[in-house]
Amino acid sequence: MADWIPAQVIANRHWNQDLFSLSLRANIEPFKAGQFTKLGIMIGDNLIQRAYSFVNPPQDSDIEIYATRVADGLLSPRLHALQTGDTVQISARASGFFTLDEVPTGQHLWLFATGTAIGPYLSILGQKEVWHKYRKIIVIHAVRYAADLSYQAEISALKQQYGDQLIVQPFVSREPAPLCLTGRIPQAIADGLLERHVGLYLTPENSQVMLCGNPQMVRDTKAVLEAKGLTKNLRRKPGQITMEHYW
Repeated sequence: MADWIPAQVIANRHWNQDLFSLSLRANIEPFKAGQFTKLGIMIGDNLIQRAYSFVNPPQDSDIEIYATRVADGLLSPRLHALQTGDTVQISARASGFFTLDEVPTGQHLWLFATGTAIGPYLSILGQKEVWHKYRKIIVIHAVRYAADLSYQAEISALKQQYGDQLIVQPFVSREPAPLCLTGRIPQAIADGLLERHVGLYLTPENSQVMLCGNPQMVRDTKAVLEAKGLTKNLRRKPGQITMEHYW
């Protein structure tokens, strides 16, 4: 059971009609980049709750979560409507094992995300450790529309800071967009398009892969990677694929 405490809304940034980021202030326990918390709102006699990954790195004083409003959802429309000064319930203790200390060392770290699942990667990339652990970091972010590519300023700042060590490749599936690939991530891996485009290869010898987001993307990408010789990363048997289904 979560230990619920109040969190004050510092800001609610609306990226477009449905995507939003909540900045919160609460006295939560220390967490690891890549972990998630839970937010909740009382509706009648029930606390409606859902898990959300931290976007902010652990050293930041304020908490940030990235979410999408689901039109018929119980919780997300209420979170979307929160204003500065409002209060929401948050779990004091973080959860989850989608963290860098669970991923073996390698030459290249590939971070695959769909939609709001870019959030935990931003938390991970906000720490120095990842930049010392891998020679190249490749962020692959798939969305439906170009307007869904949030956090571009933050990603640009990382690119400016770390230069060629960071490669960012967005996918936009429902419209043409500059510098973006189209189609689905698994197909782009299977036909070699992604590797040709970024100039690096997904191999068991050099690659560590983190998959986070739409369960269909995670499953299909895992299958394509396994066909290339990569294996699921287990504590008892380290491999190259670390996964998190984002809902």
